[in-house]
Amino acid sequence: MTTSPKSRGEPSSSLEVRVRRIHRRDLNRTWEFLKLVFRDVNRETVEYQRPRTKRRFMEVYSAEGVEQLLYEVGSDIVGYSECAYEASGDDNWVNPRWFEKRGMRPLFVEELAVHPDYQGRGVGGFMLEQLQHLARTRGCTHLMLEVAENNESALAWYRARSFYKLDAAIFLAQKVPGEPELLPPRRLKRKQAASPEAPAGATPTTGPAPAEGGSARAGARRRSK
Repeated sequence: MTTSPKSRGEPSSSLEVRVRRIHRRDLNRTWEFLKLVFRDVNRETVEYQRPRTKRRFMEVYSAEGVEQLLYEVGSDIVGYSECAYEASGDDNWVNPRWFEKRGMRPLFVEELAVHPDYQGRGVGGFMLEQLQHLARTRGCTHLMLEVAENNESALAWYRARSFYKLDAAIFLAQKVPGEPELLPPRRLKRKQAASPEAPAGATPTTGPAPAEGGSARAGARRRSK
């Protein structure tokens, strides 16, 4: 967990936030910072508000066109921002043509996270100014980001800074009546009574048996002629 300088007894009047680009050595503690910041939000939202796995977060460091910035007070992380100049990621929902038709060249803000102890103290405003500065220097016309609809505090913060709604992505669900995958028990038919057994040595026949003595009489008639 990231601790704040205030918790170590530093006077608040001397606190100063600095921004720098992230280094590989920062990745593990930055991941822990993000888990702390988004812990409560992710309990209430359908879509994760941070990278789903640590592996995916680590991969971002090597991606091209992505800026990862750390904001520190002393040696402590108090903020993290991540932005891209093109829509990135295997699961991104952005349609670039929508922006092209409207003459927009957005800077996509993937993450904007402030330590809970520093929310409301100007860190978020400084981070937003830094992203606006990056957008201007790279020729971008807009900042664009996604916020969960039920993250009311974040929505209010962005709206107070002239962010407006572009589109509505709503998660819909329909309850499907459940059925067990395995069928219920089924009654078996009663066992039928066995047929009487045939006498031992009997052989089946396919036609009527000859009359008793018939063959002998026929032979006798032939001999008498």
